[in-house]
Amino acid sequence: MKKLLLSIFALGVLGSSYAENVLQNVYSRECISLNGLWNYQVDPFDNGYYDYRLQPSPNGFFKNQKPKDKTELVEYNLDTAPTMYVPGDWNTQDDMLFYYEGSVWFKRDFEFSKQGDNKTFLYFGAVNYFCNVYLNGEQIGTHEGGFTPFNFDVTDKLKEGKNFLVVRVNNTRKPENVPTVNSDWWNYGGITRDVMLVNVPKVYIDDYSIQLPKGENNRIVGYVQLNEKASRSVVVEIPELKIKQSLQTNADGKAEFSVKAKPTLWSPENPKLYEVTITCGKETIEDKIGFRTIEVQGKKLLVNGKETFLRGISIHEEAPYRAGRVTSREEAVVLLTWAKELGCNFVRLAHYPHNEYMVRAAEEMGFFIWSEIPVYWTIHWGNPTTYANAEKQLVDMIARDKNRCGIIVWSIANETPHSDARDSFLKNLSQKARQMDNTRLISMAMEVTGIQNGVGHVADNMNEYVDIVSFNNYLGWYGGTLDDLKTTNWEIPDNKPFFISEFGGGALQGLHGDKDTRWSEEYQDELYKNTLEMYERQEGWIGTSPWILMDFRSARRQLAGIQDFYNRKGLISNRGIKKKAFFTLQSFYKKKAEEYKNK
Repeated sequence: MKKLLLSIFALGVLGSSYAENVLQNVYSRECISLNGLWNYQVDPFDNGYYDYRLQPSPNGFFKNQKPKDKTELVEYNLDTAPTMYVPGDWNTQDDMLFYYEGSVWFKRDFEFSKQGDNKTFLYFGAVNYFCNVYLNGEQIGTHEGGFTPFNFDVTDKLKEGKNFLVVRVNNTRKPENVPTVNSDWWNYGGITRDVMLVNVPKVYIDDYSIQLPKGENNRIVGYVQLNEKASRSVVVEIPELKIKQSLQTNADGKAEFSVKAKPTLWSPENPKLYEVTITCGKETIEDKIGFRTIEVQGKKLLVNGKETFLRGISIHEEAPYRAGRVTSREEAVVLLTWAKELGCNFVRLAHYPHNEYMVRAAEEMGFFIWSEIPVYWTIHWGNPTTYANAEKQLVDMIARDKNRCGIIVWSIANETPHSDARDSFLKNLSQKARQMDNTRLISMAMEVTGIQNGVGHVADNMNEYVDIVSFNNYLGWYGGTLDDLKTTNWEIPDNKPFFISEFGGGALQGLHGDKDTRWSEEYQDELYKNTLEMYERQEGWIGTSPWILMDFRSARRQLAGIQDFYNRKGLISNRGIKKKAFFTLQSFYKKKAEEYKNK
């Protein structure tokens, strides 16, 4: 019991309030950015949180104390601590913190002036992994999970004039976390996405959904939800479609609508987005929303009723040309521009929800999107707290991005080992996703269960709960030979289409040899050629997202002189130089685009 209490104290969750429902479309609201230089204090022993008895300290770093006179002992000073940029990660901004995992305290001073009877929220795009948030010396809440947004109502906690914000961030890996202790990407710690104060009216638009209903393309349906159970007038407009819906919210503060319409359907070839406005009282929210249909019919994928092949690539949220997390729309666009040059119409945003900048930019540029939560490898399947964490991340991902028509797949997991507990865990996640959104496809990146007598199998109990059978396969890299790719065929269950969520092999850009030389560009290129030919032989193949667009940091990849803590499976090096396999995949995608043009 004592150990459990100490663990809870260390996380700082006793007596705290958790984040509230996240504001929809936060960037359309009145925002005050708190980005920029923040003071930071590294705290490997968590001295700033609890005392030597492992009891939470009433005078921790969050108090931002100053000596009352020259005799008082205060052994920290956040005002004179060094600074780093927020959003950002500490690993690439301070050389001494490159491998650091633990607690870091961040502090930001700011001025605030209240306007009328508005409410004000403190919004974080993401913090990795666990954080305690303090305003003017008092804890206002905590959040767990490194890739989803959260906010707190600070209306009554802000002071007129000077305020200070302190955030304790801890990225320690733990077996019960989501993701767990093992992953194949860098554990970037810090306040990695935007921080803002968001002003809204006392009664405001809390949430909304506007889309085509499942299986229809001549009707737009949706709802608007207010933050209070109050009857209010709401107007939804799509001027280009001559739609103006005047609504009245019910006793629960919700208004629903359904209106006949014939929108131009969004597609990669024509990523049409409509200007949408929602008005309630003095508040108007603007959005750009597209409309499209997606369905599985036998072993075919139909988008807007047309058979479609997903020409994809997997992408990590790793900044191009420099190490570290993507922190801006501009960096996201660089990655997506490379994908566009590759000939892609689809991006798999692995292995966690990416920045909202990335999702919106991908939609605008005409990419289908696979969005995923970090249920990765060996999650604690039997732990109810772990499941609650995973479900919360799923709910937050869908809640933030449900109006993004570019997203066509919600993915609930990647490469998870089979067990009864795992099956129950993932079944529940899939049902939750479908309950929240029945218009998109549900999938997960499964593992190959075996290759026998030249036939590959994906015998996974989760096949029943997904719309497309997606799996990762590294034949020719992890097991087997390049020649095996020429003779292997695949048995796909349940008369469903299949999608190859990962394949590939490592290559150090600039290292050349013959096609049998590991780590050479030639080996990677030959693997791509043979793999693509292998799947071309199979019925029901609807696309692939090879692993991966760009080399990325990974603590698992230690081979000196080759990997040097980078996963080298990228088609582009971490310095932005394209490898031979890039052009092979580009050529293949050009051929597939022509093949499906008239289907």
